[in-house]
Amino acid sequence: MKESLLEAIDAKTANVAMIGLGYVGLPVACTFADAGFPVVGLDRNRERVDLINRGLCPIEGEEPGLPELMSRVVSEGRLRATVDYGVCRDARIVLIAVDTPVDPATNRPGYEALKSALADLGRNLSRGTLVIVESTIAPGTMAGVVQPILEETSGLRVNDDFYLVNCPERVMPGKLLANLRNMHRVVGGMSPQAAEVAVRFYRHVVQADLDAVDCLTAELVKTMENAYRDVQIAFANEMALLCEDMGADVWQVRELVNKSPYRLMHLPGAGVGGHCIPKDPWLLIAGASEGFEPRLIPTARAVNDGMPLHVADLTVAALREAGVDVVGARVAVLGYAYLENSDDTRNSPSEALVARLRELGAEVVVHDPYVPGYQGDLDGAVRDCDAVAVMVAHDAYRALDLERLRSLVRTPVLVDGRRVIERGRAEAARWNYRGVGIGGITGRK
Repeated sequence: MKESLLEAIDAKTANVAMIGLGYVGLPVACTFADAGFPVVGLDRNRERVDLINRGLCPIEGEEPGLPELMSRVVSEGRLRATVDYGVCRDARIVLIAVDTPVDPATNRPGYEALKSALADLGRNLSRGTLVIVESTIAPGTMAGVVQPILEETSGLRVNDDFYLVNCPERVMPGKLLANLRNMHRVVGGMSPQAAEVAVRFYRHVVQADLDAVDCLTAELVKTMENAYRDVQIAFANEMALLCEDMGADVWQVRELVNKSPYRLMHLPGAGVGGHCIPKDPWLLIAGASEGFEPRLIPTARAVNDGMPLHVADLTVAALREAGVDVVGARVAVLGYAYLENSDDTRNSPSEALVARLRELGAEVVVHDPYVPGYQGDLDGAVRDCDAVAVMVAHDAYRALDLERLRSLVRTPVLVDGRRVIERGRAEAARWNYRGVGIGGITGRK
């Protein structure tokens, strides 16, 4: 089994199936197709499948190289998309990249999409196949969820009849292709042979280190690295709140802190979004025993989840100082994606801000140049507003003409959640300015 599959991988004759064609699966499918493998992509969204087969990239935002690459490999016949799991029967390698969220009420993993994909794959799994889960999952999921479902639905046995690997994705919007090719990967196999075969496969596209480990180690590495980032961002956000309270500028403080060796204070801001950081800390501790009591991770999550609500507080305070009650005030929220120059809205902090402002009685208008539904005219969005809250550092917002913008609003209140606009530039344009982490402004210490 091993030698036959390795030969097919080396010759690039192994048929590849990619389950899930979102922010992870689509660039993975395109990259392996570009490397010379015959690739078919599977997705339940028929509209997405149709767009891909027409050579149209369904991912908007600035994604260097992806639309062109996808169009080329589709036109050359090396990539096609379908909704039919039957194509997995002919696949020698199957990759899975589907959503693995956490339940917002319990912070427990929600594996409905993964379990469904595994069951459908299992019913179409052939002997000798390499199955790779690229989704980020809680430690212990490969052994406790993935293996049992595949074995039960296929009638095959891991290591005896097919290989099973967890190689967590390492991409982010705006850098999908670059990260896929250049970021180090941890390849966790259910056996050393499985990891060896997967490393051989990934070597065709990954130019960085590929470390072969067991599945549990791979699951821990991915969730732990994102939990680390979440904790570091929470520290930066708490320092931003402290600087506001004491009348200092956290951005200046951060710059000076980071001049010391081995210091790397992260960027504070209006909240943490995306598909990874808000959920991966919960995935990390999901499988811990009842005797383990996490303290740091839940605290960091609470700090970061509270930042959009803090932006709402800043907005209310700025409106009050301008003589405007939040009830009935018109507020423009600029940016609804979680990341600059992207259309990805998963766990967007702006969603929490909008909900809070509406709860307080404000009329909220949302604008985002990349997110469908919010891509209207910016002038129309801010016209007659009592406050403008910048939540995403899109390039378009960094280039705002503040003088012209001021002529459109009803009340010149500007709240900056990402330090998109320098305080001095805003005040020179006669805006009443508030910014996350910036103290010493009228009405505060």
